[in-house]
Amino acid sequence: MKLVAYFSTSGKTEAEAKKIAEREDADIFVIQPEEPYTSADLDWQERGCRANNEMENKSNRVALASICEDIAKYDEIYLGFPLWWGYAPRVINTFLESADFSGKKIIPFVTSGGSNYTQKTADDLKACAPGANFEEG
Repeated sequence: MKLVAYFSTSGKTEAEAKKIAEREDADIFVIQPEEPYTSADLDWQERGCRANNEMENKSNRVALASICEDIAKYDEIYLGFPLWWGYAPRVINTFLESADFSGKKIIPFVTSGGSNYTQKTADDLKACAPGANFEEG
């Protein structure tokens, strides 16, 4: 079975996730932080905004509103998120650490206003899901 798991703040990643889910006949899981982001939280031009503070340290984690209880039944997972400073938002790290993804194929897809998905992005994700088989994003 296939799953599209995604995090979106502006709706762009959500739109792509829905297209992929329809094309792949996949279930959808929305990755949401326990404390929703406000516009002020996402104002990256404001040095002290929540998003900037979270991204400053790779070990920061964002609590999830819920976890995907039935992750074990999926073989293939499309993982969507916006790029923040060239990396996945910390809520994605938390999601990957919330379950055992060993042996699962994970296919990242990203949206971005300026950053690129790079090897450092991929390496950061792989470190959070040991044993998962990451495809090129």
